[in-house]
Amino acid sequence: MRDVILTCAVTGNITKPNQTPHLPITPLQIAQSCLEAADAGAAIVHIHVRHPENGRPSMEIAHYREVVERIRERNEDLILNLTTGPGGRYVPDPENPRQAAPGTSLLPPLQRVGHISELRPDIATLDLNTMNSGDQVVMNTPRNTRIMAEAILASGAKPEIEIFNPGDLVLARDHLAKLRFPDPVMFSFVLGVKYGWPAQLESIALGKNLLPPGAVWSVFGVGPHSFPMVALAALMGGHARVGLEDNIYLEKGVLARSNAALCEKAARILTDLGFRLASAADARGMLGLKTVRP
Repeated sequence: MRDVILTCAVTGNITKPNQTPHLPITPLQIAQSCLEAADAGAAIVHIHVRHPENGRPSMEIAHYREVVERIRERNEDLILNLTTGPGGRYVPDPENPRQAAPGTSLLPPLQRVGHISELRPDIATLDLNTMNSGDQVVMNTPRNTRIMAEAILASGAKPEIEIFNPGDLVLARDHLAKLRFPDPVMFSFVLGVKYGWPAQLESIALGKNLLPPGAVWSVFGVGPHSFPMVALAALMGGHARVGLEDNIYLEKGVLARSNAALCEKAARILTDLGFRLASAADARGMLGLKTVRP
């Protein structure tokens, strides 16, 4: 029996409000959903924010600040993981691919981490993928991801390196050779995204074999792969993530009424397999986050 860290990704920026009425949108709703996920077993919450008036993805620091402050008012132990993914999407014009079409969100790297530098969360994601995403492209160049990593490290936050394809791990090793990441280095394998890593055991096995020694890693699957990847991740030595960012269904055809419901099911899977859920305090020790951040 060992401790498994459960992360909850509460809203993301891909899931749309018209797909489920249970998606948290406002800072108050997002913060409340994080607290409910913690009560259901999550030691870490992964946070995006949205514009309250329409539910569209937001990058406004004020939205992040309100979420962080509302959570900290009620739970000082919960580990906060803020995204830096937005700002890397390119939509080519159909007639002239050199020209950006509506939906392009490309921003300079330091603008993508401004909320990290100001709010200093426990963890900040660092996406290394450059890949097709439907008819669009996600672009995270080595230069830009290095600049973002430097800013995250300078803030005192721990980078969580998100891996969508094996090549991302090669880029990660380049950054690790040049920058001083605190031990243990933290990775997350993203499985089941179209044109990315397939959600299967072989993907996890390859990822594990490419990790640097001593790394801590987790797995999440999108859509119907979500709960099978919880089990596979734990059985193969890793940690797990669920949440409405990744999957809106509790079971086939049944919408999850909350992030807490997804966490409760993941917790049952893990405990039925003989694992213990790591508390936030346990997870802080496992990740080298020894104290509660101010």
